[in-house]
Amino acid sequence: MSEATSQWRIDANPGPATCARTLAAAFRQEPAVSWICGASPSLRTHWFDTTLRTHATLPGALRFAVTSRSDARPIAAAVLTPPGAAPGVPARAAWAVRTGLRCGPSALGKTLRYLHQAEALAPAGAWTLEFIGVRPDSMGRGAGRFLLDHVLAATTAPAGFFLTTADPANVPLYRRFGFTELQRTVLGPLTVTAMARPGLT
Repeated sequence: MSEATSQWRIDANPGPATCARTLAAAFRQEPAVSWICGASPSLRTHWFDTTLRTHATLPGALRFAVTSRSDARPIAAAVLTPPGAAPGVPARAAWAVRTGLRCGPSALGKTLRYLHQAEALAPAGAWTLEFIGVRPDSMGRGAGRFLLDHVLAATTAPAGFFLTTADPANVPLYRRFGFTELQRTVLGPLTVTAMARPGLT
């Protein structure tokens, strides 16, 4: 274990609320979340909380966090969806109601537009890396790389991984982890890049 990573450990099953708080901080300036939620930190936290509580109902859904060994504080989180998994009708309806009430109809509509576009591009059988992010006060220390290395190694994914990003700065980062671009599409003010990483044989 390197000196840089000996300060962290992986939590393989953090609660949805823990991941929501971590990702709400990490995505404070991410283009897609900013488009959906605006600049409100509380709205962004509500959106992640509602989304991840619904995501946790999926059989086989995975969550990981990087925590500090000194104080167990979560500093990064990742959320993955198994191949073919989707919330049932009651869970989707409850999510839509909660999102509409807590975040507003605009946030609900924009989320549905993004999901519709992303889901249409996902390769059959691939795991979807929904979110991965590092809290701002811990960026630049390798926590994101540490987490993504673990996610890719710990998840059995014969058909590989899929993700979308609306932040162009993320594209070269994911390329370094073996992802290649599938397609770029425009959604409102966003340019969304779909990327995939093949499974290991």
